[in-house]
Amino acid sequence: AWNYPFVLVMQPLIGAIAAGNAVVVKPSEVSENTAQLVAELLPQYLDKELYPVVTGGVPETTELLTQRFDHILYTGNTAVGKIVMAAAAKHLTPVTLELGGKSPCYIDKDCDLAVACRRITWGKYMNCGQTCIAPDYILCDPSIQGKVVENIKATLKEFYGEDVKSSPDYGRIVSQRHFKRVMSLLEGQKIAHGGETDEASCFIAPTILTDVSPESKVMEEEIFGPVLPIVTVRSVEEAIEFINRREKPLALYVFSNNKQLIKRVISETSSGGVTGNDVIMHFFLSTLPFGGVGHSGMGAYHGKHSFETFSHRRACLIKDLKMESTNKMRYPPGSQKKV
Repeated sequence: AWNYPFVLVMQPLIGAIAAGNAVVVKPSEVSENTAQLVAELLPQYLDKELYPVVTGGVPETTELLTQRFDHILYTGNTAVGKIVMAAAAKHLTPVTLELGGKSPCYIDKDCDLAVACRRITWGKYMNCGQTCIAPDYILCDPSIQGKVVENIKATLKEFYGEDVKSSPDYGRIVSQRHFKRVMSLLEGQKIAHGGETDEASCFIAPTILTDVSPESKVMEEEIFGPVLPIVTVRSVEEAIEFINRREKPLALYVFSNNKQLIKRVISETSSGGVTGNDVIMHFFLSTLPFGGVGHSGMGAYHGKHSFETFSHRRACLIKDLKMESTNKMRYPPGSQKKV
């Protein structure tokens, strides 16, 4: 994974080491500086024979996948996840796939919009929107769409100032290729805020889209950038139906003062994880498993769940060789008396 290239290597690595494994580490070539740093640092502290670091791109990764491993963990997009799983299947190697998806964020009318929008703004625009569990789009009633936009705009000013481009707290898109991909999602959309770009520096301003059609391109793929579409729904029932018509997301967010409504959304939908009245924070609790479901992945890790993921639960029974007479009931020949 290139979006948080150090922590997304180290977290599963720690769990695998704790469970007693040797590990081949393959950092993403997209974040090449961090990959080089990992390749230089790990051998200084860990046995390089047991914990080698492999750098490089597609050819190196393809060659790695021909090898036989006891387990493979991959963090990235769904398309490559399928390739990893297909390669693992040749050796019947189990996989943990941390993929992506369009994580929905439902805002109930019975909600403190100022607080909700501040938390959503933080989660959406941190790392320039390049977070696998960032809220991908908002679902809300048409009557509060305007208020949601105004609250997010006010929070953006609070976080990044009048000139977001010069803010030291606002990031950039990782590459020209990803810049162009995100830009293509804006075609034909109604921009309520933002939209400013600078291709030379891969800058895309925090952008809000309103009255977004569910069939538009921006609603077809994970955005993975600072673009926040708002799709209007007239009830929680409609929101649940909307979510369930699409692939299962990595995360799901619900904002409401009504805890029963939050529990209803949880019980009537499926996602990798859920946070109520906040975003992303379930990721930081080591007591909770982190992982996807369906299109957003399989398996989980974090905390003890990492230890379990990289362990084999082996059934073992050791008996005594005495009291053999008690076993006569299970030995042939059979008889009516034994039955």
